[in-house]
Amino acid sequence: MDTQASMDIIALLQMRLHALNDLHLTLKHIHWNVVGPHFIAVHEMIDPQVEQVRAMTDDLAERISTLGGEPNGTPGTLVDARTWSDYSIGRAEAIAHLGALDLVYTSLIEDHREAMQATETSDPVTQDMLIEQLRGLELFQWFVRAHLESSGGTLSTRGATTETGAASQAVDQARDQP
Repeated sequence: MDTQASMDIIALLQMRLHALNDLHLTLKHIHWNVVGPHFIAVHEMIDPQVEQVRAMTDDLAERISTLGGEPNGTPGTLVDARTWSDYSIGRAEAIAHLGALDLVYTSLIEDHREAMQATETSDPVTQDMLIEQLRGLELFQWFVRAHLESSGGTLSTRGATTETGAASQAVDQARDQP
């Protein structure tokens, strides 16, 4: 791989590292702030996701190093580099957090897919790693969405564009179900 291609992939992976570090912290935030009748189910569902996302960050950082880069996982660098806002839900019902988390996963998965596609020709090793991470992230989103679907198959967050909007829609649908 030539130097420019390596530098481009390092930059791409650094943003994925920031995104997954942010996800890990967001998941812990949800774990600590979830309340309501589904508390224990969501509380216990989140911790394995946290651990697997942390393992993904380690893989990304090691790949950056392998390519000759210097992975940066400091909070200040993450905040300065990210293109998204902080998670916006505090202490709330489990279903509200799951609604917001669905949008978090959607955005993160879309960006991870773009990174995967960008490495198809230049670095199939990195692409393979990103594909494996996508497999896990999509599985986690499926777990979240299982709580958000009506018995008729309607996803409560459909059409939501903000975390608070998705949270509100999820709560409304849950209250409307028999």
